[in-house]
Amino acid sequence: MKSNNIIQEKSFAFAIRIVHAYNYLQTEKKEFVLSKQMLRSGTSIGANVEEAIGGQSKADFISKLSIAYKEARETLYWLKLLKATDYITAEMADSLLNDCDEICRIIGKIQITVKNRKSL
Repeated sequence: MKSNNIIQEKSFAFAIRIVHAYNYLQTEKKEFVLSKQMLRSGTSIGANVEEAIGGQSKADFISKLSIAYKEARETLYWLKLLKATDYITAEMADSLLNDCDEICRIIGKIQITVKNRKSL
């Protein structure tokens, strides 16, 4: 495995932040539904990145990376909803949203690069 894999590192670090946010929402805010959705999609990003890295072909890699991208987009939705309903502060939400947006942009660039290489 290649060391210094930026998307692998960032998605793992993001998953840790999501777990901490989930614990906060469960214990401090007593919010159990939206936080579970955020937890599932937010931790799924890194899991799908890992699956993509272990993909059996370029098509498998692209497929798993596409799932990671969709999970990241879903996580953006839950974070925006939690912010809009005042379950998390604007500061907490904006920090998580920025990280998640960065992950979306990185995954998007990787997808474009791999798809362009595939057509050569």
